[in-house]
Amino acid sequence: MAVLALDTSAAVTVALTGDDGGRLAARASDERRRHAESLAPLITAVLDEAGLDRTDLTAVVAGTGPAPFTGLRVGLVTARTLALSLGIEVLGVPSIDALAVQAVADLGLAPGDEVLAATDARRKEVYWARYRVVAHEGAHGVPVVETLAGPDVARAAEVAAAQLGAPPAEPGGRLVVVGEGAALYADELPVAEDAPLVPDATILARVALARRAAGEDLPTEPLYLRRPDVQEPAGVKRVLPAAGGAP
Repeated sequence: MAVLALDTSAAVTVALTGDDGGRLAARASDERRRHAESLAPLITAVLDEAGLDRTDLTAVVAGTGPAPFTGLRVGLVTARTLALSLGIEVLGVPSIDALAVQAVADLGLAPGDEVLAATDARRKEVYWARYRVVAHEGAHGVPVVETLAGPDVARAAEVAAAQLGAPPAEPGGRLVVVGEGAALYADELPVAEDAPLVPDATILARVALARRAAGEDLPTEPLYLRRPDVQEPAGVKRVLPAAGGAP
């Protein structure tokens, strides 16, 4: 049986894992403005590569952001709809959490080290969160991190001023900066060499499986953190005739 994971918080990433978290297939698309068009073909592609059908799925995992409204909504609606149609669980994991977990493995971080993850929020801002590494390897081989601050949204310079000046709490620990948001504003947020930039759907699935095994609640409520970029216009105001004018 298999778990399907998808994330549309930045690029579109889709992965299929076994119930143990082992990767069966993965695909990604960097079409940032075409999430809806990209997602369905990628889901079909990973299922075909693994030789599985949708009815073989036991759960669907969705990245919950934070991210801009439109792209994030595509992934969450797709995950919820697919899970409902198949009668299986839908599990939510903050995409930025998966990015931090991936950084632990990619950069060889140790307990006591900290991760500042920053993703692109547009409007010259970043979504950010800070984490401490609890264990390099936990359930399903997934690193364990705890959130120290965030997630929140702010200008990169504001995040740098507040976070880079605060060293890790544990002696000897180091702080690394990861994520596409940091890469976009490297003068303020110097991204670590070889740091992950966008969430990996395989890591997302493994985090979800580990947290489910630990009995954690995994809601699929989206982390928008601010109002949508596109909003409904306010109601049309009635214009009164000037005094002495025609009724």
